[in-house]
Amino acid sequence: MTARPSGSQQLVLLGAGHAHVQVLVQLAEQPLPGVQITLVSPYPRQMYSGMVPGFIAGHYTLEDCVIPLQPLVRRSGVRWLQTSAVALDAEQQSIALADGSTLHYDWLSVNTGPVQDRDRAEQALPGSREHGLFVRPIEHFTSLWPKVAQMGRKQALRIAVIGAGAGGIELAFALRHRMPQAAVNLLSGSAPPGANYPMAVQRRLQLALTQRGITIVQEAATSIDAEAVYLRSGAALPCDVALLATGTNAPAWLVSSGLALDESGFIAVDEYQRSTSHQRVFAAGDVSTRMDQTLARSGVYAVRAGPALAYNLAAATRGSALQPHKPPQATLNLIACGDPFAIGTWGRFSAQGRWVWWLKDWIDRRFMARLR
Repeated sequence: MTARPSGSQQLVLLGAGHAHVQVLVQLAEQPLPGVQITLVSPYPRQMYSGMVPGFIAGHYTLEDCVIPLQPLVRRSGVRWLQTSAVALDAEQQSIALADGSTLHYDWLSVNTGPVQDRDRAEQALPGSREHGLFVRPIEHFTSLWPKVAQMGRKQALRIAVIGAGAGGIELAFALRHRMPQAAVNLLSGSAPPGANYPMAVQRRLQLALTQRGITIVQEAATSIDAEAVYLRSGAALPCDVALLATGTNAPAWLVSSGLALDESGFIAVDEYQRSTSHQRVFAAGDVSTRMDQTLARSGVYAVRAGPALAYNLAAATRGSALQPHKPPQATLNLIACGDPFAIGTWGRFSAQGRWVWWLKDWIDRRFMARLR
């Protein structure tokens, strides 16, 4: 069965990531005449990843961290299919959906957010599928978190956070704050925690981790079972809960899509956030890679991409000139440390303290209030 709504042009928003929720806000303010818009997203809400560590730490309720989609969909006037994509054919301009239907598009924008490929993870770290708790998709992770919290109330857990990028570091901090009696180990592989940050920030992070009793294990994990995480050195790290905060992957269905992809399988886009191979396809956030410049795969850039994406989608459907999206050279990165304390970076500059945490809290709450 082919799902094809009426209308002169069909624009499909695939995914409800941070960029697309801003597109919905813009559509509510400035509709696109003559364009039928369909949102494809399996979840009734969008989790704001920037506040999830605060939820784990106990500073926020889950509702504080979510953007309900129904009000945005209603105000923007788009049609919402609560399902997900399983295949994309860029030549035929069609999307196969998990419910068995096929959706045609004239214009497509992809913002599905990051995923962790379970098969790849199992190959790289045997036992992770059965014994690891993946942090992506965030909807699944937050739905399982109450079970971990309940376990933590009954016993002093031994927790291993595997992956020491910003996400893994914030989770380790949050777990320590929420579970003071737990043994929290942060496995960073061959590099120190926060290795992509300037050395001064790395030192701040390592000191903050040590002060809070989080053990830094600068060694790679090789496998997991029900009782331990096994390390490359041959040692076994006793573990009750293993959280996988490792790198994210491109959706598997992109491989056969016909779109130009980068070497890691993400959609290759130009300065307009448009596919380098198919001019009727746009992409933003973690599912894409800018080929004209190097950007960190960060939620900060996904949020920044939203307004520019909304403008170019409107321009494309009108046949108007597109505008390049120029991300800032330096972005403000704020790393929450579990307690009301945070470390902030702006280019080579850094600062820390309770005031940085209050700044992060204010920015996050303001962003959520605008989208709601």
